Amino acid sequence: SVSQRRKTDRPGPAVGLVARGESRRSAGVHRDEGGLERDGGRGHGRAPRRDLSRSLLTAQPDSTSLLRRDHGLIMTENLREVVITGMALASPLGDSLEAFWQALVEGRSGVGRLTAVPDGTFPLSIAAEARQFRGDIEDFGALAKEQKKAIRKGLKVMCRECQMGVAVAQKALSHASLAPGDFDPERTGVAFGSDYMLTLADDFTEGVVQCLTEDGRFDVSRWPVDGLPKMSPLWLLKYLPNMPASHIAIYNDLRGPNNSLTLREAVANVALGEAYQAIARDRADVMIAGATGTRLHPMKMIHVIQNEELAGGDLPPEKACRPFDLNRSGMVLGEGAGALVLEEQSHARRRGAAIFGKVLGAASSASVGPKLVARRGEAIATALRTVLKSSGLTPERIGHVQAHGLATRQCDQEEAQAIWRVFHERSQAVPVTAAKSYFGNL
Repeated sequence: SVSQRRKTDRPGPAVGLVARGESRRSAGVHRDEGGLERDGGRGHGRAPRRDLSRSLLTAQPDSTSLLRRDHGLIMTENLREVVITGMALASPLGDSLEAFWQALVEGRSGVGRLTAVPDGTFPLSIAAEARQFRGDIEDFGALAKEQKKAIRKGLKVMCRECQMGVAVAQKALSHASLAPGDFDPERTGVAFGSDYMLTLADDFTEGVVQCLTEDGRFDVSRWPVDGLPKMSPLWLLKYLPNMPASHIAIYNDLRGPNNSLTLREAVANVALGEAYQAIARDRADVMIAGATGTRLHPMKMIHVIQNEELAGGDLPPEKACRPFDLNRSGMVLGEGAGALVLEEQSHARRRGAAIFGKVLGAASSASVGPKLVARRGEAIATALRTVLKSSGLTPERIGHVQAHGLATRQCDQEEAQAIWRVFHERSQAVPVTAAKSYFGNL
């Protein structure tokens, strides 16, 4: 994520998505008198931090009519202006914008002792859990009577990730002062992301018990007749990655563009970019963009332990996640969800909406070597250069990069090198921070 600065301003934020702050305060970032956003936190966010195959930029382009050179031709693209009018989250730092911001200001970490599974289950003792999110109907914010009834009924076919995703979407709509009837359903849509979703062992327990032999062994041949009928007929609906967007659209009668994305950690920014493009190119007037996920599922923890670099050592939990630190040892697992309401600027102003920021551009990139090894540094640098070009900005105008900052040795190194390649010719070094030092890898 990256933000812009003007010649007379101090640095502001930016990323593979470009945005400019409009209000004096938004989630985790606030704006100085020059109109730029700056990090108000202390402590954790000071070391340079980075990972941008999905990046965000905050800046003000000279015009919404951008000139692009494609295959030797000059093309003019008239894009509508897109603003942010609503925000919500569920996180290890709290379930409200105020709680989240206050934790950042105080330098308070959301990483603590792992409680999602019994002690000793895994060689893992710390995590960033969204402890305040319980999956109760109260977690979904202010709802109309019929919406509340429908969502409460639907909770039984939502896994934890789905519940968090739907909850933050509903709260973001409320924050934007939008309710069914306040918008054109056919011009309002959803772009929502998630990681892969896995079933819990509890879903199979009753069926497995019916298939046990006298000596306690599982007889797979009995499963079709004795085990499968004990499964809930709707159990699979809990774990489909398109369900968050589906639930959000159904509960709010959204008939516009609807897209579900699964791109691991990159998915939140990619969903935001998809929503931005839908409005900028006049396919929608309002879009809900967001993502949800948990790394604290038993099977996912097994996958991560086998394949990823996790923070270790004897450090206290709040100091375990150290992006770009010389002695970093790996990521901290976390969980959470977030959502933004994006609107076409004149649409938002006509209804008197509070405007918290403006999205100016978006880009993504993927790069892989001949042996199918990811070239993260190349992908990150390409995404950054592309979003600068698409938003009409130069590196000098960017005031802040919000990095991926996974805190693994190789990923941080490649990200730092990619940011340097894009921004090294600036007259001043671009400020870089990584919020994962507060809440781990969600």
